[in-house]
Amino acid sequence: MVTKPSKSERKSMYDGKLCKLLDSYTQILIVAADNVGSNQLQNIRKGLRGDSIVLMGKNTMMKRSIRAHAEKTGNKDFLSLVPHLVDNVGLIFTKGDLKEVSDEVGKHKVGAPARVGLIAPIDVVVPPGNTGLDPSQTSFFQVLNIPTKINKGTVEIITPVELIKKGEKVGSSESALLSKLGIKPFSYGLVVLSVYDNGSVFSPEVLYLTDDDLVAKFAAGLSMVSSLSLALSYPSLAAAPHMFINGYKNVLAVSVETDYSYPQAEEVKEYLKDPSKFAVAAVPADAASSAAAPAAAAAEEKEEPAEESDDEPIFSLFDE
Repeated sequence: MVTKPSKSERKSMYDGKLCKLLDSYTQILIVAADNVGSNQLQNIRKGLRGDSIVLMGKNTMMKRSIRAHAEKTGNKDFLSLVPHLVDNVGLIFTKGDLKEVSDEVGKHKVGAPARVGLIAPIDVVVPPGNTGLDPSQTSFFQVLNIPTKINKGTVEIITPVELIKKGEKVGSSESALLSKLGIKPFSYGLVVLSVYDNGSVFSPEVLYLTDDDLVAKFAAGLSMVSSLSLALSYPSLAAAPHMFINGYKNVLAVSVETDYSYPQAEEVKEYLKDPSKFAVAAVPADAASSAAAPAAAAAEEKEEPAEESDDEPIFSLFDE
């Protein structure tokens, strides 16, 4: 007879498994598991099989095991996971590419009907068109103020209707109508909430940053450092080019207003005295067109090929 392990034994086994995973993996995805069924979770495990392990459990048990393991090993990095273990969440331990693992998790979403009392995660819009329902079902549409017409013995929705707004509870009428129309408006699966990587926890949006995004963010930060340095007159590598240019402008301004001069300022002073010296002689448009006309005419004139002479002898087929 096979005896089932006791509750304390199951806790001990879970604690040992979690601690072993913490020692073996440095990358963890914290995922929300609301409305995820056992079959769906099994498919996700199959899709991640190879370099990733999905571990679910009660938050209190996971927090206790992580705190005990951090105290035992002296590695306090794991404690950054504790504040994120809220509500119905799980952990995905992985040694693969975090973005690829996150994409794989996102593939395993399944459609779900709008059950009564459920909070809508998205807006639900009923599209126009033939519903296939007979005219006796018009009461559902009338209750929800959906404009319809009878077309060839079936109910047809005239215009798109926003049936449920995001954040609202699904009512019985909305649920019944969507069920009759065969619409499953919601989809559920594991949702990546946070990413743990060697002691750092960050948003999953970081995984999808491109090189252009990083360059833009670096440029924005560099601009802020440069602006702050200039405002405080504090020299920095980012502000140095601007400081040199501003300094040169000041020296040039002093040279222009006084008798003091230096080679680089001579040209500026000369220009201020007589700007006409630096004006480029522009050719009038009419003169340019008239000058170009003979050349164009000459280009168009081509030597005509010599015509064949009528005096040339005509050979007969019978001449030898």
